[in-house]
Order: sequence, then C-alpha cells, then structure tokens
Amino acid sequence: MLIVQKYGGTSVMNCDRIQNVANKVAKCAQKGNSLVVVVSAMSGVTDEILGYGHHFTPLPNEREMDMALSSGERITAALLSIALNNMGLKAKSLSGRKAGIKTDSVHTKARIKYIDTTYMRKLLSEGYIVVAAGFQGVDENGEVTTLGRGGSDLSAVAIAGALGADTCEIYSDVDGVYTTDPRIESKAKKIEKISYDEMLELASMGAKVLLNRSVELAKKWNVKLYAKSSFSEDVGTLITGEDNIMEKPIVSGIALNKNQARVSLYGVSDTPGIASHLFNTLANANINVDMIVQTVGRDGKTNLDFTVPKDELEKAKLCLATYKDATLEFDTEVAIVSIVGVGMKSHSGVAAKAFKALADENINIMMISTSEIKVSVLVDIKYAELSVRILHSIYELDK
Repeated sequence: MLIVQKYGGTSVMNCDRIQNVANKVAKCAQKGNSLVVVVSAMSGVTDEILGYGHHFTPLPNEREMDMALSSGERITAALLSIALNNMGLKAKSLSGRKAGIKTDSVHTKARIKYIDTTYMRKLLSEGYIVVAAGFQGVDENGEVTTLGRGGSDLSAVAIAGALGADTCEIYSDVDGVYTTDPRIESKAKKIEKISYDEMLELASMGAKVLLNRSVELAKKWNVKLYAKSSFSEDVGTLITGEDNIMEKPIVSGIALNKNQARVSLYGVSDTPGIASHLFNTLANANINVDMIVQTVGRDGKTNLDFTVPKDELEKAKLCLATYKDATLEFDTEVAIVSIVGVGMKSHSGVAAKAFKALADENINIMMISTSEIKVSVLVDIKYAELSVRILHSIYELDK
C-alpha cells in the first residue's frame, strides 16, 4: 500500500516526539507499505516566526514572511529524516520545491495548482521513505509560497491525490473528530465516520482537526482520509463519501469559531452594485467574508454587516477606508456557533429548535447564515461556549 501520513506541530514539538513519530513511521514501513510523510513545523515555531515579523511592522511584507515561515517545516522534515536514517531506514527530506508542489502567487495563503510527482515517485521506487515539508510550495517564478494556517493538511491530501495513495492519515494530538470540542463539552463523543460535506462545514467553522481546504480537496480526489492521534493506536475517524455512511444523524456536530470579527457599515449609498464593489474589494485583498446581512436604511442609504477572520481585520479596515460617507464599526468580541449534519436535508425545524434553546437562555443572536447542512449564528463571545453546550445537549449528541 501507498500511504501518506501527516504529523502536526504537537506531534513533532521536540526531539522526543519526533522520535515517537519515527517509531510509528518505521512500524508502518516494516509492514511493507510505501510512505510519504508530511510534517508541520514544531509546535510554536510558526507563531514565533510571525512574532519576529510583526516586531518590525503590523503588516510585514508577505513574500518575505513566506521565506521565513517555510523554514519551520523544512527543519522538522530534515530532523525526522535523520531519525529514520539512524534507525536503519532509507529516508530523504524534501522541501515543497523538491516535492514538486506548484502554487499560485498569493503569498501567505497560496493555492496548489498541481504537483509534479516525478521525483517523489523515483524515491519511492528506490525504497525511500519520502519526508516532505508541509505548508509550502513554489509559484511559476520559483518564489517560495505558503498555504496558510493548517496548510500541512492540504499538502498531505494533495500529495495523496496526486500519487493515487491508498489512504491519507492526518495525525495530531486528538484521536479523531468529535461531536464538539471536548475541552468545551466533556460529554462530546468521537465520531466513527463523517461525510466530506459535514467535515468541510465543521472545519470551515472552527473545528481544528482538519483544514477545510484539505477536506474539500479530499472530496474532489476521493481520498480516503483518517484523523488519528500520534499518541495512540486508535483507528480514529474516517472522513468519506456520504454514500459510505449507513445512518445519517440529523446533527453530527457543533462547531465554534472564535476567530471572527464583525464589521458594520451604516449609511452606505443604496445604489445598484454597491455590495458587488464592496465585496470585490475585499476579495481582491484575499479577505474571507463569512456572514453577510444587508438592511435597508433611510433616504437612499443602506446598512451592511458581515464577518471576517480577526487576523484579516486590519486589511479589511484598509479596504474600507474609501467608504468615507459611511459610519464604520468593528466588534471582535463575537463568535460563530454552527450546527452541522447531513440529516438536516430531510428534516424541518432544526434551526427553530436551536433558536428557541438559545432564547430560553437569553442569548441574543446577532446574525444568521444557513446552508443545506449547516445553521450558523453569531453571538457575543462571552456566551459562545455556553451556546455550544446548550446545542450539544438539545440535539442529544452526548448519547
């Protein structure tokens, strides 16, 4: 079998843990499997490098930050390769460039365009364990790019898809996908199987087990994806197609995203194309907008409310500086709580049940957004975790 494994920052945070990973990799290789191992930077290293960059300016040059940030994964890859070679195994570490990962030119959040697998296939045919630095690639000009926070997941899934791997295993410090964050709700249960679409919604709304872009890519390539723990032999959670899940619960999980800021524009000119111009401006700055609410004001004016990630708020403020006729307000003390489940497609009243439960606890809902399998609400951050526990209980996810 050809297996792609990815190990996150907590799994490789020091030499002892890198040795633990080496032991797991060796055990898998000794069963006759071919292996590509994708690694993150050691826990805390990426934040440390970001801190260095922000020492000089709140908005450091993104090309230079990519040069700095990409070093963390390369260090881990080389150290793991050293450990494996010391155990008598053939291993070779590769940067994103050597792994053939080609991206667009959007620094700090690049998208993978394709992967040239020629060199990796050559190494695998020669019996090497390939150890690839995650989170990075190069654009058409050879410039180093990074894929954004959690991008090592994306690297692993993309490599698995490009190589036609039998399975892709994502290792972290948790042993699978839970109905909600166990640190918030102790009654959270591990999910044995979950659909790509449900996992995509949970990941996009704050569940940190997998990056949403990696789930999207896994669905596209039909990659058999597992979420496992580096510190146990548990089988973890299988992320698969909806057709492979016999019983589809109405609600599978509750997600919480605290990395959100609310932006409010009051008194914008109510003319055709104003929303298009505003959100195109944000899109051109690569700012992700989630919830959007527009209300009609008075005297030819309108009001717009939307949410953006907190770490993109400063860029959003720069984009909105041109709207001098509007009143701008920003609120970072908010969070998005989401209910996710494929069973919602065929059941009514799911949202109403949530709204009533929150109202009974005097929790005010500021904004609402929905999809076929998700209902999200924006609430005051001080009520965020309480909201998660309430919703987890009313949908009986602890049973």
